[in-house]
Amino acid sequence: MAGRAGGATGRPPLTERRRAETRMEIAEEAVRLFAAKGVAAVTADDIASASGVSTRTLWRYFRSKEECVRPLLTTGLELLTEHLREDRSEHGSLAEAILGVRYDDDTAPRLRTLGDLLLLCRDEPGLRAVWLEAHYDAEVTFAAMIADRTGRPVGDLAVRVEAGVLNTAMRVAVEDWALRSDAAAGPSLAETVRRALRMVGSVEKR
Repeated sequence: MAGRAGGATGRPPLTERRRAETRMEIAEEAVRLFAAKGVAAVTADDIASASGVSTRTLWRYFRSKEECVRPLLTTGLELLTEHLREDRSEHGSLAEAILGVRYDDDTAPRLRTLGDLLLLCRDEPGLRAVWLEAHYDAEVTFAAMIADRTGRPVGDLAVRVEAGVLNTAMRVAVEDWALRSDAAAGPSLAETVRRALRMVGSVEKR
């Protein structure tokens, strides 16, 4: 399969994995610093130093200090789209296919950082812009997958609307989970996303 340079296991090459790990480490340190000091008080030099990389390296990965958080915002979407591309089983809709995805519960520390980041996005326009841009890009990906699954053109209005509804449901679900993530008890992120997607399914069937 094209793009499987990592060998029979399907894993990406070591250099690619290391880049992804470095980007994620930078993202986590950026969130920690933003939460502790506020975005305005944190510099790219601060993030680079905390991450153990040079500022020059940081700028190779990201266009701005706010964009340093993007790997945390997109990792779940990237894993989801990868799974859906590989899973060719029959599903009535993309929302139903996503409902069939099994989520890994071993990422709790990273989810906590994601929750902290989404809380920051409420009051930090620069971070919120990165979050919305990530979902804009995801919507394009969802539209391509819907078109592929249904045989319709990717530019078809219905395809774009379905992708937008699905994307919005997932974004709102994650934001809702983040707002409640300090509660001792309550639905997990996976449960919240599933609930939102079931709502989309019920709307589709009306």
